[in-house]
Amino acid sequence: MAKIIGIDLGTSNSAAAVMMGGKPTIISAAEGTSIGGKAFPSYVAFTKSGELLVGEPARRQTITNLFEVMSTSGDTQLGGTDMDKVIIDYVVNDFRKKTGIDLTKDNVAMTRIREASEKAKIELSSVMETEINLPFISHDQSSGPKNLDLQLTRAKLEELINPIVEKCRPSVEKALEDAKLPKSDISKIVLIGGPTRIPLVRKFVASVIGKEPEAGVDPMEAVALGAAIQAGIIAGDVTSDIVLLDVTPLTLGIETLGGVREPLIERNTTIPTSKSKIFTTAADNQTAVTIHVVQGERPMAADCISLGSFNLTDIPPAPRGVPQIEVKFDIDANGIINVAAKDLGTKKEAKITIESRSKLSKDEIEKLKQDAEKFADQDKKKKEGIDLKNEAESFIYTTEKLVNHDLKDKISQEQGIKITDAMKELKDVLNKDAEQIKPKLDALKAIVNEITTELYKKVTPPPGTDQQGGAEQQTSGGQNP
Repeated sequence: MAKIIGIDLGTSNSAAAVMMGGKPTIISAAEGTSIGGKAFPSYVAFTKSGELLVGEPARRQTITNLFEVMSTSGDTQLGGTDMDKVIIDYVVNDFRKKTGIDLTKDNVAMTRIREASEKAKIELSSVMETEINLPFISHDQSSGPKNLDLQLTRAKLEELINPIVEKCRPSVEKALEDAKLPKSDISKIVLIGGPTRIPLVRKFVASVIGKEPEAGVDPMEAVALGAAIQAGIIAGDVTSDIVLLDVTPLTLGIETLGGVREPLIERNTTIPTSKSKIFTTAADNQTAVTIHVVQGERPMAADCISLGSFNLTDIPPAPRGVPQIEVKFDIDANGIINVAAKDLGTKKEAKITIESRSKLSKDEIEKLKQDAEKFADQDKKKKEGIDLKNEAESFIYTTEKLVNHDLKDKISQEQGIKITDAMKELKDVLNKDAEQIKPKLDALKAIVNEITTELYKKVTPPPGTDQQGGAEQQTSGGQNP
């Protein structure tokens, strides 16, 4: 059987790989050819005995062992950022209609909107509706701080990005035309790149070519090694024990504040793979965190399968939200999971290795997926309640810091009592349900907004006077393991 080569022609990550001895192996350049900063072989070939040839010897071998690219076509000016832009424009225009405020002149606000828009785009690949919520995005002298709150549905997203997706049609048709291939001769379609996760994009490709794209290939991780593994599986070159079914069919993540599961590696991700996220502490002067690794599709860690836990200690005492803790998942080709947590400040690291020796059966995996669908509404309500409690605790923390430090000498005793009473009422219902927490949280927010608006008016020069300097308000958030 001929060797199958996986090729990634990324602009800065170009590489070629081949399955050798059941493992993906990067092919180094013999002649030092460089593409995208990596040594990339100009020619690769194999002899009948399986010997790997690179460079000039491979070029001479091509007469007996040819690897042919039949056609290439594309639009280098088209990509996921174009989709982000139309979402950003929609969010900005919606806010302008509601408030009369143009956010395009505020660089900090636009940065936050850009990040939130991209996050919403990604979320809508797996859910039908998401929320873009950016508190204190702007400020109006007459009515105080402004929050941006927008519900975005998958239907609206598809309406916004459809013209961009349609721009791909000429490139696909030209590639087929140049290759002189009828659509019926296309045996498999593998999509690469983050935007190809979007359901509309997959529907578009299926409608143009008449065949569903391959599932199970992570577009973000499918570089040279992933391409080599997938090709080997399709060709029958790879034995089944290399990709363990108890690793890839279910999402891997960690337990965060309130018992919420934070996913790191989504189900159906091709291995080997690696993914990391930054988390922070949940309390002041917290010197240790527990990393609890779970596997499953439900949003609460308690409803997932526990794979193990470990502690990262000796974190220097600091206010909550300040320490930066990187949690990284690595899964090798044998399905062994390595999880590491590193304090980015001290570089101290702790880790755990999880060897999944007892594989879940297909029936067990299917039941876990069915449970996720069965309890979806119940889980959503529970998670929303915990998220609201976390938001309330965070706002109490911020408000206490505001009253005791930032505004200590600027607010009256009466105002201080008013805020303190509202905080106490909110604290009293923190362990109640969301219906009791939300009105108390909204009441505290209203009081804080009212008082900060009054202070803002006192220090803001009347219209028409020259202003020196400026103030910038920015909110930030973290995830707490």
